[in-house]
Amino acid sequence: MKKVLLTIFLLGSFVFNGKAQDNVSLTMQYQKMMEKVINHIPEVANSTSTKIMSFAESLLGTRYRYASSNPKVGFDCSGFVSYVYKQFGFSGARSSADFANKGKAVKLAEAKVGDVLVFTGSNAKVRRPGHVGIIYSIDEDGKIKFIHSSSGKAKGVTITNLEGYYKNRFLKAVTVME
Repeated sequence: MKKVLLTIFLLGSFVFNGKAQDNVSLTMQYQKMMEKVINHIPEVANSTSTKIMSFAESLLGTRYRYASSNPKVGFDCSGFVSYVYKQFGFSGARSSADFANKGKAVKLAEAKVGDVLVFTGSNAKVRRPGHVGIIYSIDEDGKIKFIHSSSGKAKGVTITNLEGYYKNRFLKAVTVME
């Protein structure tokens, strides 16, 4: 939040200084562009998905614990996702199958940060829900990273690229928060 406020202050001072000088160093087009950027900063900083990701990120490193949704003990995958979403008013889903059936299914190409990814269990040939995570980021090329509690090598809450092993296990994306 401090970074956002500092950015707003610095950009605002540049825009203000540009307007205050007769020999304007910033063009009118640049000033208008910066005003649009400044006007959208609070919108982005306060979005629900940003808040969800900040909260989820604060749990990075929490150890894996089968059948747990308690941060003091650890999380299994669905325990982590349900714990995060419970903080934002969504409840009623605790297992990966619950998440697969809750909310609105979306195409992966249309999924957004904060949506839930549903995967098979460790055996990708058995095409039923067995793992979940939350979309953490989507870059300009459409590459997705997700945050989840892994029983694998990471042994806890971690951020993983949606590729290879997880891409093969992917079942669906679900929006649970509008």
